[in-house]
Amino acid sequence: MECSFFSSKYMPMSEIARLERTNSSQFSSFRPLVEVKSTPHFSSCRGISPKASHSSTPNYSYVPKQAVSSVDEEKLGAGNLLYQINGTNSSLFSRNLRILDSFDDEYGGVIVDSERLPANSNVFASMLSFSISHWKSKGKKGIWLKLPVEKSDLVPVAIKEGFEYHHAERGYVMLTYWLPEGPSMLPANASHQVGVGGFVINDKNEVLVVLEKYCAPQFVGLWKIPTGFIVESEEIFTGAVREVKEETGVDTEFLEVVAFRHVHNVAFEKSDLFFICMLKPVSTHIMVDDHEIQAAKWMPLVEFVEQPLIQQDCMFKKVIDICIERLGKRYCGLSVHQVASTFDGKTSSLYYNVIDSQHNNCIGN
Repeated sequence: MECSFFSSKYMPMSEIARLERTNSSQFSSFRPLVEVKSTPHFSSCRGISPKASHSSTPNYSYVPKQAVSSVDEEKLGAGNLLYQINGTNSSLFSRNLRILDSFDDEYGGVIVDSERLPANSNVFASMLSFSISHWKSKGKKGIWLKLPVEKSDLVPVAIKEGFEYHHAERGYVMLTYWLPEGPSMLPANASHQVGVGGFVINDKNEVLVVLEKYCAPQFVGLWKIPTGFIVESEEIFTGAVREVKEETGVDTEFLEVVAFRHVHNVAFEKSDLFFICMLKPVSTHIMVDDHEIQAAKWMPLVEFVEQPLIQQDCMFKKVIDICIERLGKRYCGLSVHQVASTFDGKTSSLYYNVIDSQHNNCIGN
């Protein structure tokens, strides 16, 4: 009969049962490293249900490699024990039954430390399974598992355990696991992409326009305002200024958001927010980005508006009408203001309308 002993403070009953089925054959030949007197323990023997017992006579049991704190004990679980198998010290069983390094999030979930993942996929599989059981017993909710590219071989292991894809970036894939019964309450992946367009007009009533090198067939020959996507951690107003600079070489100053468009199922089933920004030119020399742009120029506003594609498209025409109304001070856009919030301790960009009669920027209705 093969037996293994586990201190009751280390191993939950459900885990003992699992180990009884999977690991007892690995340790059929062993001898204890330390004799421990009168220690509460569970006896798990092949073919015998685990039971708790106390003994006043000397018992052989396993002891940790080194003294650990109460936090470390919980983290190491039953695993951080030394065995002597066939005369050789082995920590394989120890490594496989440790809890994955992690920290709690503010919503009762767990975030696995991606920088301290085991390199071996078999060790990771055992640790992940043991960790899930442990976190379930602790009443945790969601698990966030970020796997960097260099450890992509661990992805199938996590999927097999029940993890689901959440999102991916260039350097990693994020997986999630919802522990409680019922539908997952974890937030979904980002649902929107954000674009900007710069309406730049000079003192001669000329609009800065570009002819794109790559576009849909219906837009061939259309002179349009510079547009693009904002990048991660970039503000809307700085993104608009950057896009104009990259495509035309013209430096500008942000004035207002004059309108924005919201549309769904655009790219990879994502929604799209597009902000039209009024910009003031602070330089005039054009230097075209020949990677994306075929040509750029200053075009008279009347000529720009009279383009057939703009006249035939309700949205294009409405956007231009709004910009013209703004130029005539009959419409007020949204200017940017930096506002601090005590909720997150951060300074945010808040866009709102201000009718500034002192500087006569906007008369309003």
